Amino acid sequence: MISLSDYTYHLPDERIARYPLAERDQSKLLVYQNGQITHRQFSDLAESLPDKSILFFNDTKVIPARLHFKKGTGALIEVFLLDPVAPASLVQQAMEVTGEATWHCAIGNLKRWPVGSRLRLQHQTLTLEATLADAEKQWVTLRWTPEHLTFSEVMVETGKIPLPPYLHRDAEESDKERYQTVYSQAAGAVAAPTAGLHFTDRVFSALDERSIRRDFLTLHVSAGTFQPVKVANAAEHQMHAEQVIVSRANIETLLSANGPVVAVGTTSMRTLESLYWYGVKLIDNPDAPFVIAQSEPYQRPCILTPENALEAVLQKMVRSGVDRITGSTSIYIMPGYQFRVCRGLITNFHQPASTLLLLIAAFVGEDWRAIYQAALDADYRFLSYGDSSLLFPKNR
Repeated sequence: MISLSDYTYHLPDERIARYPLAERDQSKLLVYQNGQITHRQFSDLAESLPDKSILFFNDTKVIPARLHFKKGTGALIEVFLLDPVAPASLVQQAMEVTGEATWHCAIGNLKRWPVGSRLRLQHQTLTLEATLADAEKQWVTLRWTPEHLTFSEVMVETGKIPLPPYLHRDAEESDKERYQTVYSQAAGAVAAPTAGLHFTDRVFSALDERSIRRDFLTLHVSAGTFQPVKVANAAEHQMHAEQVIVSRANIETLLSANGPVVAVGTTSMRTLESLYWYGVKLIDNPDAPFVIAQSEPYQRPCILTPENALEAVLQKMVRSGVDRITGSTSIYIMPGYQFRVCRGLITNFHQPASTLLLLIAAFVGEDWRAIYQAALDADYRFLSYGDSSLLFPKNR
């Protein structure tokens, strides 16, 4: 039993950052290390990291996943892309599809849209048509002309950036650039890995001067990241699945680490920890798919060393002759979870009673309360466009 009421706090509305700062790396940085809290600027990140740290970033790129269609009657239908269905179910492949694609969507005003009827959106010479293929599954078939355009190109022209609902505002032109990390590359997320929004070329140069290594993996953040926990026992919450892509180089970097592995954001942390559990599965079954259920860490004994688990993943890739693997994870990191890969975390400040706050509590224990209170007392800005923290738990 994990009582959700034990993982909440009062977040005044005025502390929610509805817009980013003018300069990314001028946000505040709360550093929690050896049980002590200090306050710095994010531009000082390199000075705050232990020697030989390795940072892992999530290079996913937010797609303009929100489409607005208007019926002849004037009714507005919103189509919010969630997961690709056909002709490809893998996000990176779905973004390269041409001519036609079917996606699982969240649909606003669904009752006003009959199955089989078409909606049209015109943008200069580009025409995009949407047909409700299945109301129960909320599958929408999209067709466009010119047909040679990729789905990614179509969305750039017709879609809107899907800002988090708690910002209570529509996306503006500036959000196209600011709600992306400067290193975003793999299109497919519907929410930004916001811990990375603070990084700039200046910060990367400072990391290089200290020989702080960095590597990039991918988790396509889904809308489920904003799904509230609605059960009193937080352990009963149903997590969402998200697609992950990990390279052979990622595994080799982890195996060669001689300093703390620091996850840049909760999405990177969930990916890194999922790799451990995939290695555990491979020891039992060398042909196991890369699919991590939310209960996986709580049903298996945690006896395999991180090195052995990662080596099992590497050997799987060698046997398969691949340089990268694609999988999915629903891993649920909550109090009681034993971390196997990550020793540090860079992250923003999260909503009360959220799965992200539960992850923070799992990582730093009861000190999460002191950390969040210190941020509130020091006028930190919260949530996606807010300030940052660098966390190193006392027992790691």
